[in-house]
Order: sequence, then structure tokens, then C-alpha cells
Amino acid sequence: MSLKFFDKLSQNLIELLTDKDDYNVIIEVENKEKSFTAHSNVLKFRSSYFRKELENIQPNENNIKIIIKSSISAQIFNVVLRYIYGGIVDLENCETRFIYDLMLAADEFELEELSNKLETLFIETKGSWLRTHFSFIYHFIFSRNNFEKLKNFCNDIIVKYPNLIFDSDDFTSLKESALISLIKRNDLQIEEVKIWDYVIKWGIAQTSTLPANHDDWTKENFLTLKTTLQQCLPHIRYFHLTSIEVVEKIEPYKKILDKQLWKDINQHLLIPDRPVRSTILPPRSVLVTELPPRTEKPRESFSTIISEEHAAKISTWIDRRETTYTLTDFPYKFELILRGTRDGFAPQTFWNICHGHSCAVVLLKVEETDEIIGGYNPLGWDKDTDGKWLETEDSFIFSLKNGDIPNSILSRVKKPEYAILNGSKNDQINEGPNFGDFWMYSEKSDFTLDVSCFCRNSDFYENPIRSSSFEWFSIIDYEVFKIAKKNI
Repeated sequence: MSLKFFDKLSQNLIELLTDKDDYNVIIEVENKEKSFTAHSNVLKFRSSYFRKELENIQPNENNIKIIIKSSISAQIFNVVLRYIYGGIVDLENCETRFIYDLMLAADEFELEELSNKLETLFIETKGSWLRTHFSFIYHFIFSRNNFEKLKNFCNDIIVKYPNLIFDSDDFTSLKESALISLIKRNDLQIEEVKIWDYVIKWGIAQTSTLPANHDDWTKENFLTLKTTLQQCLPHIRYFHLTSIEVVEKIEPYKKILDKQLWKDINQHLLIPDRPVRSTILPPRSVLVTELPPRTEKPRESFSTIISEEHAAKISTWIDRRETTYTLTDFPYKFELILRGTRDGFAPQTFWNICHGHSCAVVLLKVEETDEIIGGYNPLGWDKDTDGKWLETEDSFIFSLKNGDIPNSILSRVKKPEYAILNGSKNDQINEGPNFGDFWMYSEKSDFTLDVSCFCRNSDFYENPIRSSSFEWFSIIDYEVFKIAKKNI
């Protein structure tokens, strides 16, 4: 029979962490602006990372060993250290991005138990957040040796929706291991010839010395590409390509293939029943979905954030009507200018795309809440300005609670001289639209990667549009619409 008293043990060890009398290690974090004290024996036995670090560090004159981890935030490291000592991690009220960063820190400090637990938690409970930040996360996790469950989770999504990665702007920066993990899948839903095209595109992008014109390539150029793609080429299903595809796509690059393989491909096209020496991989499986009965194609929704009812309500506010427009009589059309999930979340993208558009509505979907907030700018934005306040009596900001029209909040400008701030060119790398009491901002130049968008309680506008006491927030998507009169 065993009597276990882990709770008390955990409590005592955490108390040891706060005891400043007997430490022999200092860990400096956050660009050396914050520091923590600890005990070498605890760190060594709980983390192989710290064991290796401490073995290679000489103590100072006070017999203290100093570890510098400048890139780790103090908030994250505090949680890591309390886990090391007490085996407890409190994630209540933690934002999803914080949990993600904590998982990466746990992996960096070789805390396998914590890292695995957080990885499983992400897959089981944070799927929507992962999908929203998909490309960023996918590229990053394949730069690490661990996170196999997360890698498989992401690949299971990509094989069904390959454009998420293959058609992204940063496809060619994909890690080789990530590309191989995809093209080796039997269920990757892309035509084989397109997979070949993507592999060639990726391979060429890895070698800046290749001439831009394929006709100018030398034997050495083809050898360079062959070496770059040596781990990828065996996963192409050559024997399931048509003769036209072989002639138009494969033959121009035949010099990167082994001679026997190229010979076997041609033989198979002419005499498909004759055995070849090369390995014939099976064809990729096509996911069969039952097609619905042929009907009229449904109209594509104009927005992924608001409904037609919301558009009618916003139109009512623009015209300062007391009676809300109906779906059949509101006079404006909402023309999409920008969508974050389509065009990207960099602040500079906002200025480049929305420059010169007057009568525009900005809509944000707040992360981990049911809020939709936004603002109306009747004047437009100018990306070439040196920064100035725009004066208008017609701007307003608003909140749409859980898509519920009756619970909407309208806040009209009360200080017209501070209605809208047009950011200067130097600030546009971080700043988005600014309505005085409500603005978009990102230190990381991506509105979804930090908690820097902001709403405050009424200074330049009439009413607070958020009930939350926490003024800073992140978003999962945003849209900008130009408001124009419908053709009658």
C-alpha cells in the first residue's frame, strides 16, 4: 500500500522556487530585462536542456550560474518554471496564442511531458485557431524536430485542401521535410502533373544560381536541381501520367531523372503491360464525395463576417435613419476591398489595398469572443500622408454582438476633429485603420499574431462598443468594404 501526497509536495517545491536564500542559478529572459532565480539540481533533473546548459557554464564570483534566454518572455518562462518545480500549469483565462507560445517554449526546454500535453490540447480544442493561422504554424512546426501529432493533423487538412500551402505566397519557403511529408501521401488531392510542377517550382526556388530561362541551362544546372530534389523525386507517380503530360512537363527536365527511370517511363507509355525495373507507385486515391442534386448554384456570400441583415443595419446608420432598412430596400451594395484570410494580415497590406477608397466600412472578428466590431470612414485613407487627423461628423464605430441585431451598439463621433487618424508612411508597417477610440495595430506586422488591436471607453466617440474590461485584443479575420449606391 502506498500513500501519495503529491499536492503537498508540489506546493512545497513551488515555495522553494520563491525562496531567495538558497538559489544558485539566474535565468535572464526578455532581452535581459527580467530575471528568475532557481536551483541547479531541480533544473537538471527536470530538464535535459538545463542539464546540458549548466554543465557548460562557469559560475561567477558568487558561485551563481547565469543562463540567458533573451527571446523568451517573462510571462511564458514564469509558467515554465512553475511547471518544472510544481508540475502544475494553469491555462485558465490564457489566450490561445499564449498556449501556443508556451508549447514552443516547452519543446525548446526539452520538457517532453508538457510539450506533448499542450500539443494534444491544441489538436483537440484549438482546431479553429490552428486553421486561422494555418500557413504560419505549418511552416514553423516543420522547422522543429518534434510535434509529429501536430504535423500529421495539419497534413490531414492539406491533403483535402492543398491550396492552403501549394498556392500560398510562401510555398517555396516550405521546409523540405514538409514538402516530402505531403507528396508521399497517397491521398493528396492534386493532379499528379501539378504535383510535379510544384516540386520543380520549389526546387528551382532553392537555387538562386539557375538561369531564369530554362533553355539556357547547362548540364551542371540540371545536376544542381537533381541534387536539390533527390529526396522528392522518388515520390512522384510517373507511371500514372498521360503521354501529353510526360512530353510537355517531364521531358524538359528529363536530365534530373535517372536514365533507367526515364527509359521505363517511355516504355510504359508504349507498352504498359511490359514490366519495368523502376518502382511503380500506386495511383493517389481520390476522395469520393456524393454530389448533391443539380440545382441552381447558390449565391456566394458577400462576407464571411456579417450577414445581409447586418449590411442593412449598417446602411441605416450611414443614412441616420430612425427606421431600419429591410433586406429589400437598403440602398447600398457592399463591395469587398480586402479580406484578411484572402489578402493577408500585414498592416501595410491594408494601406496598399484601401488607399483612396472613401465611404468604407472596416469589420473585425475578435478572437475567442462572439464580437464583431467595426467602423465607418466616409473620407477614405491615404497611404502617402505624413499622418494627420481627418475631421468628419459622419464617421461611427459599432459592435455586433453574436450576430444579434437588437444587441448592436452604435457609437457616433463626438469630437469630429479626431474622427479618424490617417497613419504616417513610417508607421504603416504596424498601424492599420484608426478611429480614435478603436484601432488596429500589430508589433509583429500581422494583426493575428499579437494582442494589439484596441478599443477604449469613449473619448472621441459617444459610447463604448465593447463590454470587456480588457481593452486589447487579437482578431481572426477582418474585411473592408466600399459602400456604393445600388444601381436602380
